[in-house]
Amino acid sequence: MRTLIALLTGTAAAAFAVANPSFEHRTVVYEHDGLTFESTVVYQPDSETDRPGILMVPNWMGPTPEALEKAAMVAGEDYFVMVVDMYGTDTRPTNASEAGAAAGRVRADRALMRSRATQALDHFKREVAPHGLDVNRIAAIGFCFGGGTVLELGRAGTAIDAVISFHGDLLSPTLENDAGNTTAKVLVLHGADDPYVPQSDVQTFIDVMRNTAVDWQLVQYSGAVHSFTNPLADSDGSRYNETVSDRAFEAMEELLEEIWED
Repeated sequence: MRTLIALLTGTAAAAFAVANPSFEHRTVVYEHDGLTFESTVVYQPDSETDRPGILMVPNWMGPTPEALEKAAMVAGEDYFVMVVDMYGTDTRPTNASEAGAAAGRVRADRALMRSRATQALDHFKREVAPHGLDVNRIAAIGFCFGGGTVLELGRAGTAIDAVISFHGDLLSPTLENDAGNTTAKVLVLHGADDPYVPQSDVQTFIDVMRNTAVDWQLVQYSGAVHSFTNPLADSDGSRYNETVSDRAFEAMEELLEEIWED
């Protein structure tokens, strides 16, 4: 495989490069609706065979060093992972207030959310296919805001193999109309005590999904609240849970092995 050129810009990418010298990384720059976006592909080089790709939509803080660290963990030796910029380069939240405002603007316009995620997917395949990405084996994963985003990508009927939501938003203004459009396998990994995505939302999601032909799973983890995969989360409603995080990533890997087993 031809080595990707490491052309990184921005603090997040530079910090990742220092902390992860064994990983290659490529910044994918593109224009959409008058904005410039920079998403980052993370992978280990020197694979002799083409590898699947994972589109990763981070939490509401966007493409931070922590998001790139998580992408490296997911990528390992098996996958290309692209950390998606959902806001554009002019918006880089530095605190929860700024992140809430940025995510809120995207959540309020589901067509915009879908189009940005779709553009990222298109550029992921276009830019990385020459370097060993198997464009016929693509999944999307997301965390919190990103979990809701990949579920919307699925509801748009996007031709990918799986969408996996970690402690993500489950509801959508068009959920009942669009849920059945999903062709990907769906895996929702949820904290049973999540105060931000409560059991009423979970039940609505289940009721809608039961009336579709979608291949879906929902796993609830006892004692887990929001952001259980985020080591930086440390509040009553959002808190890291190492045991649950490990179980959730194992569930992700089991599904990917199932759908991509050679």
